Amino acid sequence: MNDEASAQQVADRIQHGTGVSAARALQASKIYGSGDTEVHALRNVDVSFEQGAFSAIMGPSGSGKSTLMHCMAGLDRLTSGESFIGETAISTLNDKALTELRRNKVGFIFQAFNLIPTLTARENITLPMDLGGTKIDKGWIDEVISTVGLADRETHRPNELSGGQQQRVAVARALATRPDIVFGDEPTGNLDSRTSAEILSFMQRAVKELGQTIVMVTHDPTSASYADRVLFLGDGEIVHEMHDPTPDSVLDTIKSLGD
Repeated sequence: MNDEASAQQVADRIQHGTGVSAARALQASKIYGSGDTEVHALRNVDVSFEQGAFSAIMGPSGSGKSTLMHCMAGLDRLTSGESFIGETAISTLNDKALTELRRNKVGFIFQAFNLIPTLTARENITLPMDLGGTKIDKGWIDEVISTVGLADRETHRPNELSGGQQQRVAVARALATRPDIVFGDEPTGNLDSRTSAEILSFMQRAVKELGQTIVMVTHDPTSASYADRVLFLGDGEIVHEMHDPTPDSVLDTIKSLGD
């Protein structure tokens, strides 16, 4: 944050929040390299993501936005500080426990759809549960498939689906296990503007209608405007926060932070 008051406001929200935290980080720092090549990707970041909210993380290349997401999702380890999924401290977990946490508590959506070409849409969606030996709740899967608009495509294989439909499958797969939180890394980065709008609308519906929690890294002001809240990172620190964003307000903030 730019001033002590703003930093204290963030700390107060983490301590006393207005809702239950799905994920949070305390004094999160990540350093790559050492000596002359040392890079501080994150600098003592305090942040909390509440359940049932859609958050976006923005910032220029090298600002730390993807590093923050990866460390909070358990895909990378912090150098110092702590990140939590619910009340579970990630640093306390061994590799096996961390894998189980990611499989059972965290959903992921990436630019690449990462679908299995020989499986149908529905089989791709239930794959995490099949791999984990988890009982499949047919009613929940049906609801997820309906929410993302795939009811008439669930028996199709990836090569029979458009790019947007494949990403809907990826979104549904991320929701299928009822994770505590879903992280998206530029989830619509490879899609055209119309298809991106459809996917982001589905993600909004997942939050509003299914009670999901989503945190998305994006560089696009329009994509960020679908979120309830936008965090802006710069040089490994949170430099601004916005609620109820619009494309114009996000763009204006990016311009002001670049001045």
